[in-house]
Parts: sequence; structure tokens; C-alpha cells
Amino acid sequence: MMKSVLCLAVALSLSPFSAMAKNDIETGKAKSAACIACHGMNGKVSVPMYPNLAGQNALYLEQSLKAYKTGGRSGGQAEVMRAYVSGLTDEDMSDLAAYYASLKP
Repeated sequence: MMKSVLCLAVALSLSPFSAMAKNDIETGKAKSAACIACHGMNGKVSVPMYPNLAGQNALYLEQSLKAYKTGGRSGGQAEVMRAYVSGLTDEDMSDLAAYYASLKP
């Protein structure tokens, strides 16, 4: 029982630090250079075949990136996206999602 309480206390005390490690808008902006070619500067496209990312829901974006990486999405530009996200960590995807969600549509 004491061990469980101690583990819970440690986990709760660390949660603010793990939250800071993810969803970093500035870090996401720095990581977005590869996205600009298709999704445009500031997440607004000039080619209609690609989706705008500006203002999109962060959770949706993060889950989409993970689905591309794991092969959960197919068709369209999925193979192209898989190549782009293959080297991204979960934190990278979280940061990118936070950045694009923070932009005005």
C-alpha cells in the first residue's frame, strides 16, 4: 500500500514536467520546415490537394501523424506522409500538432 501511494505521489509530481516536454508550440514551429512545401507557410496551402493545418485540432493532428507513421492511414498522399513522419518521435508529433493548432485558420 505504501509503495503504491509513493509511486502515485511521484507520478503526480512529475506530470507537470512531462506536460512541458510535449505540446511545445515554438519547438513545433522549428520542426515544421519540412511541412511547408505541401502545407504552406503558417499551415495555409496554395495547392488545393493538400489540407490546411492552421487552426486544426491538436489531438486530431497528433493522431493523424501517428496513423501515417504506423500505416493506419492509406491512400492519397499517405505514402508521402509516411516518409515524412517516419523519423518523428511522439514528442515531435505533439509539438507539431500544438504549433499548427495555435495558428489562425
